[in-house]
Amino acid sequence: MADFTVGDDDHFRLDGRPVRLLSGALHYFRVHEAQWDHRLSMLRAMGLNCVETYVPWNLHEPRPGRFRDVAALGRFLDSAQRAGLRAIVRPGPYICAEWENGGLPTWVTGRYGRRVRTRDAGYLDAVRRWFAELLPQVVERQIDRGGPVIMVQAENEYGSYGTDQEYLRQVAAMLVELGVSVPLFTSDGPEDHMLTGGSVPGLLATANFGSGAREAFRVLRRHQDKGPLMCMEFWCGWFEHWGAPPVVRDPAQAADALREILECGASVNIYMAHGGTNFGGWAGANRSGPLQDQRLLGTVTSYDYDAPVDEYGRPTEKFWLFREVLAPYADGPLPEPPPEPAGLAAPLRAALTGWAPLSDVLEALGDEEQPESGVPPTFEELGVDRGLVRYRVAVPGPRRPYTLGVSGLRDRAVVYVDGVRRGVLSEEDGTLDEPVAGPAEVELWAESLGRVNYGPRLGEAKGITGGVLHERQFLHGVRARALRLDAFEDAAAVASVPFVPVDGAGRGGLYRGSFELAAADARETGHAGLELPGWTRGFVWVNGFCLGRYWSAGPQRTLYVPGPVLREGSNEVWVLELEEAGAPYAELGPGPASRTAAGVPEAAGI
Repeated sequence: MADFTVGDDDHFRLDGRPVRLLSGALHYFRVHEAQWDHRLSMLRAMGLNCVETYVPWNLHEPRPGRFRDVAALGRFLDSAQRAGLRAIVRPGPYICAEWENGGLPTWVTGRYGRRVRTRDAGYLDAVRRWFAELLPQVVERQIDRGGPVIMVQAENEYGSYGTDQEYLRQVAAMLVELGVSVPLFTSDGPEDHMLTGGSVPGLLATANFGSGAREAFRVLRRHQDKGPLMCMEFWCGWFEHWGAPPVVRDPAQAADALREILECGASVNIYMAHGGTNFGGWAGANRSGPLQDQRLLGTVTSYDYDAPVDEYGRPTEKFWLFREVLAPYADGPLPEPPPEPAGLAAPLRAALTGWAPLSDVLEALGDEEQPESGVPPTFEELGVDRGLVRYRVAVPGPRRPYTLGVSGLRDRAVVYVDGVRRGVLSEEDGTLDEPVAGPAEVELWAESLGRVNYGPRLGEAKGITGGVLHERQFLHGVRARALRLDAFEDAAAVASVPFVPVDGAGRGGLYRGSFELAAADARETGHAGLELPGWTRGFVWVNGFCLGRYWSAGPQRTLYVPGPVLREGSNEVWVLELEEAGAPYAELGPGPASRTAAGVPEAAGI
């Protein structure tokens, strides 16, 4: 057993000895479990002695009291210990992380609304029930019990959100009551108002930033005059949004910023050391612009983050530069990186030969249609986190043509009038180009592009949050039916969809196809990249594993396929296209080249 403490002399101490934490963020839920050991070995080879992970509540408790593989966290912490790494756990309950709804379940934000992340008794009861289920995975693996866990975070960047100190104290007390005995900490931006709002007396305060360490730590010292300094999130790269340019950071500049942190005598957590992938449609979204008129920016499926270990598990130039910076602080010679994962040996095509319209997919996999209601129910009212909702409403008649639109649409809807596709509406452009006469039957297939994960609009509802308008008149008598992404986890149910041969019309719907892999290729392939040339927007599965969302808006063009998902013989591909399909095939290859100083795309730096 060992003892890890936060000293009063500017040091962390392990069994009384001063230690510096050289940590890297790696989220177990963004990496295929069969690849954890490789990615953790990469962190060790870069010169790190610790790994940090968030825990997404919504992934593990999608519905109240229905817990799902909470033990995954424990298995990951065991993998970290086998790799020779200590562990920092950040269980939230809110995590941001560019993850759907900041990690909060939609049933929580739908039920408690603006009371989340406050001292509200109902919300805190839900947090306590979740922590009671989760924390045994952490408690039994704390360092004083022979495990790798050395610190646990209370909440996350709360100073960027609120000032409810009573809430923070209750979260911290809850962690202790449920068995956390290692040091607790908070993390916030190095701004006076953030540190004032997010710090808790008696807990170590840490700072999050991407450069300017000396100034950042100077601000931190105004709020905490003693104890070890730590950058809990050293942003060595950044995330990307659909429809925006790719974002990269110069490797040499990032290495210099890391060096400055270490020259300050501080500990560091590199965010991200390896970013991974937002599998399963779990990517979040952000709001940009003035508070009352903010544009939604959905986060792409890749969480590569321009990290030193890229999405495909390969070392980048940033990896080698960071290794040079970190090596002098290591206890001994650094291990060599494990062998680089092999990409698919040769490009191939998966012919998509079967197709079913969305209406048939909904009939086979969807929820029951809700009774007719006066106003459209939101995703939250329907209990839907990820997926689609089909809204149906009648335009009475006879009446002459008027504009048809939606108020409060979040975030995008494909509209059919009397079975004919008439356009795509968005939050910014909520009116069809051509007017609609009555009587008519209108269908709106609405999709969330990711829930807000940061800022005051956290937890906002999705779907049609206002109403359907014909001219200025609301149309009532709405029928709603959900198609959840989770429904595609049932392969037998997907097999029951009445597929017909693809006729080349390029319509939206569910497409099915396959490709073959020889035994040797299946064994040796560490990853593949999948592209859908000419397709518009939707989701892809390989052998029942959801790779995530694709969208022609870019910048991401290639979806990461983990090698463990592939198998010898026939491999099945499903594509759920929501707008217009391209050529009836998916292309698979070794994936994009690793980012290097000479090979990064032109983009805005961070």
